[in-house]
Amino acid sequence: MRDFSHDHRWLSINTATVRRSHGVDLPLPRIIDACARRGIRAISPWRDQVAAAGLDTVSKLVKAHELELSGYCRGGMFPAADAPGLAAARDDNRRAVDEACELRAACLVLVVGGLPGALAGRPAHKDIAGARAQVRDGIAELLEYARPRRMPLAIEPLHPMYAADRACVNTLEQALDLCEELDPARDPAGPPALGVAVDVYHVWWDPKLQAQIGRAGRRRLLAFHVCDWLTPTTDLLNDRGMMGDGVIDIPRIRGWVEAQGYAGYSEVEIFSTGNWWRRGHDEVLDTCIARHRSAV
Repeated sequence: MRDFSHDHRWLSINTATVRRSHGVDLPLPRIIDACARRGIRAISPWRDQVAAAGLDTVSKLVKAHELELSGYCRGGMFPAADAPGLAAARDDNRRAVDEACELRAACLVLVVGGLPGALAGRPAHKDIAGARAQVRDGIAELLEYARPRRMPLAIEPLHPMYAADRACVNTLEQALDLCEELDPARDPAGPPALGVAVDVYHVWWDPKLQAQIGRAGRRRLLAFHVCDWLTPTTDLLNDRGMMGDGVIDIPRIRGWVEAQGYAGYSEVEIFSTGNWWRRGHDEVLDTCIARHRSAV
């Protein structure tokens, strides 16, 4: 297992972590500059932040600072209640692939979506099996677009509490089943087209986690996200903890991932309306560096 105790060369910052500073939205160019000043080598930006700053502007900043993208957030949200909705999701996901290519991201992270309309509080139906079928078909179609562009797709299974509104793929096992069905490993040594993003916040509880990480192997492990699960938690979406403040044994899970040959970044992704988004971004980034050394 790699020694993180003396430097932060393998730290990546998901830009949601410092989306707000002292409760005020922080523009993506300022986030990029703040990361670069600290010697942080990688980021994972969100599409709305990129859109607000301008894709061309962000692309130039990333290149000027010689940053890598550990991932790009996000594609997905495939299910829809009707044909126009499915077409809109297809078109949006193709744009996400194009943006990820422009930014030279390591992968496009997929948060696949749940019951159509549930995110807005108006679910069109209760057919989760049907939603999962739409997810399968949506990934299959997007894969055909992403493969020739050499943009890997990373399915991120989300905690079951999000099954209705954000992601009906809730375990690493489900995600890997999709990978094996849609992207069989014809060449196990070749570059992946479809894999998984392992976010400890979503999968730490799974009794099959170690076995499924072993099943994924190096080829399918495209991204590794870290934060912590607080007890008690005050908000299931926006009360993620800084590494070391909660109950997740992050080093153990990192050990399982690295035992498969994963040598990429540990991407810090924290949503925290009540704590970290109320602090200054300088403090948050400095804490991320310290905790990456001590708690990851």
